[in-house]
Amino acid sequence: MFEDRTRLYIGLSFVAGILITLGFKDVYPDLERRYHQRRRRYSTTNPTAIRKPGEKLALKDNTGRPESTVRLPDVEIPEGIEGCIGKTPLFKIKSLSDATGCEILAKAEFLNGAGNSPKDRVALNIIKMAEEEGLLTPNSGDMIYEGTVGSTGISLAAICRARGYLAHICMPDDQATEKADLLLKLGAEVERLRPAPIIDQNQFVNTARRRALEHTADPTKLGRGIFADQFENEANWQAHFNGTGPEIYAQTNGHLDAFVSGAGTGGTISGVSLFLKPKLPKLKVVLADPEGSGLFNRVKYGVMFDVKEREGTKRRSQVDTAVEGIGINRVTANFEAGRELVDDAVRVSDEQAIAMARWLVEKDGIFVGSSSAVNCVAATMLALKMGPGHRIVTILCDSGTRHLSKFWAQAGAIGGEVDISLDDVLKAGEKEVK
Repeated sequence: MFEDRTRLYIGLSFVAGILITLGFKDVYPDLERRYHQRRRRYSTTNPTAIRKPGEKLALKDNTGRPESTVRLPDVEIPEGIEGCIGKTPLFKIKSLSDATGCEILAKAEFLNGAGNSPKDRVALNIIKMAEEEGLLTPNSGDMIYEGTVGSTGISLAAICRARGYLAHICMPDDQATEKADLLLKLGAEVERLRPAPIIDQNQFVNTARRRALEHTADPTKLGRGIFADQFENEANWQAHFNGTGPEIYAQTNGHLDAFVSGAGTGGTISGVSLFLKPKLPKLKVVLADPEGSGLFNRVKYGVMFDVKEREGTKRRSQVDTAVEGIGINRVTANFEAGRELVDDAVRVSDEQAIAMARWLVEKDGIFVGSSSAVNCVAATMLALKMGPGHRIVTILCDSGTRHLSKFWAQAGAIGGEVDISLDDVLKAGEKEVK
């Protein structure tokens, strides 16, 4: 009986094997077909996955296939060098923030794309407004004349070339020589003049105005002469009202306690203040003023007067100072446009500015010019006065590379490891500051 069951099981196993073999034979072609389909699909998307030995890798461009097309976001491409003006970064100066307990933020205006200073905004706006009024025609021989200590001239020279004009720059001969050299490389005509007060007809601003009139009256010259007039032209402060101010407000999310800036023409401090103050009534606006300038007393006491010009000490020419680009001894329309919004003023000596410039290199690797150093001294003094927890914004106007032959020649080389305290910076030359 056991043997009969064994034979039965063997017989059933044999029959089952035959049935399975026959079934697999029918199914196998379909399995093989599916296998090759998957193999081809995988090798298409990953060409390195399956290759025969010695077979060369063939890459295929599938970007045209609808299923592989990726939509990249549209990126705005600036048009010309003028498109690289504005939208400069706002960053935290770490060393000054750590030392004061306040957040001291710097608007990096030296990163404007044409002349590398806030004057790019002004020069472009002056030119655009003149074009809108029909005063300038590209590639006609029209020439823009301006009296400047350097930065506005550099911005005008670059933007004039970009828009089809020429530039004639009148500047004092006591300014850093690299500024005049740069103007010449940008194709501007440069006229260097002896420093003189504004009442002197040969003063650099007055000379620029006269040269523009002479150009227009000269029948042998192509085009017209246009005087930019950065000190009185309202296109100056409007450039900062429409650009610098809104940018600062957006970059801080409207959270700032003070704004600190120097003033030459006064366009920056007026334009930014006129934009920010209505939105932030508690904002403290502070002028940073170098020695020899009368703006400090204009803000504090309502009169244009500097201690170095008191009876018996008044000089025949401009006060000799290492700081360039800010400070003035006359009232300008641009400064007066926002003067009532300026709450206070801080006097900064040459020694403090030089010490601060060295500090910024030593502590932060920031290499700036004299006006930027003045701004940072004033911002630091204000931070210590206000106390920890406040947010203060100031302006870094231009790079130290424009100040090598004068300001940085006095500052000297930084050298190796140098460790000075912030107190040393603020007390530098304090006996001369009054």
